[in-house]
Amino acid sequence: MHPQPPLRTTHIAGGPRNALVYDRWGQYGRPVLLLHGLLFDRTMWWPVGAELARVCTVVAPDLPGHGDSPARDEAGLTDLARDLAGLVRRLDLHRAPIVVGHASAAPLAAAFAETYATHHLQTIEEEGGEVPEYFRFYAEPRHGLGVLTAYANWPVSAGHAAGRGTGPAFPHLADPAGFAAGLRARLR
Repeated sequence: MHPQPPLRTTHIAGGPRNALVYDRWGQYGRPVLLLHGLLFDRTMWWPVGAELARVCTVVAPDLPGHGDSPARDEAGLTDLARDLAGLVRRLDLHRAPIVVGHASAAPLAAAFAETYATHHLQTIEEEGGEVPEYFRFYAEPRHGLGVLTAYANWPVSAGHAAGRGTGPAFPHLADPAGFAAGLRARLR
């Protein structure tokens, strides 16, 4: 008999001005911080979180104005990186996280890694495979372009954030088990 995988739980970190809603899998091990691209939300990471749940702590926050996190007038990279660091510190795991930034969240992941202890930084900009039909729901933008006003100072174009042009790739959805295996190899 196999033990049940850790369940996904939803939490809120921060205060009224900097609240972030996040999902968490697992209680132990090195944290893996999964950052969704603009116009998406934390649900895009659910297949990967489920794959990683047995071997580490996975955290997938909603960026401000996305999913269940309240909007902010401005979502600066430095301030948001600080809020994410507070979230990771609150987990009390005493290990530097692996930080994964999807597409337009790559600058945020890099800003986090420049200032805070990070075990590994991975950004998703490269081409991904075809997303299987049963994962396509997770690859759909959840918000209109209006949410981008708070992110005006980010070094991304609205077209890239919206998935137009070359658009964001979804290798974590084309092969969640393979993507998770790559992250598991970096946990040591």
